[in-house]
Amino acid sequence: MSVADFLRQRAVEVAVSGSYSLPRWYDCEGKLRSFACRTKRVSPFRMIVDVPVVGKVGERLTSYFEDFGEFQGTISATLKAGFLMELEMTRARRAWMSEKLTWLEKKQKDASVRELRRDARLVPQVSHTVLTLADGSSHPCFIIDVSTAGVAVSSEYDPAIGTPLAVGACVGRVIRKFDHGFAVKFAEKQDRDDLTRLIVRAPLLKSA
Repeated sequence: MSVADFLRQRAVEVAVSGSYSLPRWYDCEGKLRSFACRTKRVSPFRMIVDVPVVGKVGERLTSYFEDFGEFQGTISATLKAGFLMELEMTRARRAWMSEKLTWLEKKQKDASVRELRRDARLVPQVSHTVLTLADGSSHPCFIIDVSTAGVAVSSEYDPAIGTPLAVGACVGRVIRKFDHGFAVKFAEKQDRDDLTRLIVRAPLLKSA
C-alpha cells in the first residue's frame, strides 16, 4: 500500500516510542543493531514510523513499541525519514490493537495529565536533527527524548563515550550508550522554553 492510500484510511495519529532492527545491520561486535523509532499514524493493519535508518521496501523487520508490544512487519513504502510498515498479526491481536488505539486516542484528549518533574523529558514534534562533531563533520540523528540537561538520540553514527558534539545547537558530550542509541549531557543546562527550537537548529559554522 502507498502512503497516500494509507492517509485516506481510518487511523490514529499517535506518537508511541519504540525500537526496531533491520536485516544486515550489525555493530562492530557482530550483533544485530537496533534503533529508536516513534509512530506517527497507526491502524490495526499498518503504521507510519519515524526512524533514523529507513531501510528498503520489501524488507522484513522486528519492532517493539511501549504501548503495543512486539511486531513483525514488512516495509511497504518509504518516506524521507520514515517508512510505512505492514503489520503481521492474528485476527485476535488486531481486535486488541483496535481497542488499544481507541483508548490511546481518548487519552490524547485528556488535558489533565501533566508532567511535573523538574527535568522532565519531552518528545519534540520534530523527530530529526543533526549531530555536529568537533571536526565539523555532521550526521543525521533521531531524537528519542530531551530534557533541559540532555538528550537521548539514535543514529547510524555510533560515537564513543566521552565524544564532544553538538545536537542541533546544543553542545554536549556523550555520557552513556544503550541498546538503541546514546545519551548526550549538555555543557550548560538549557531553558525549557527554548529547548525544542535549539535542539533542531543547526549550529552556526565559524568562518575561517
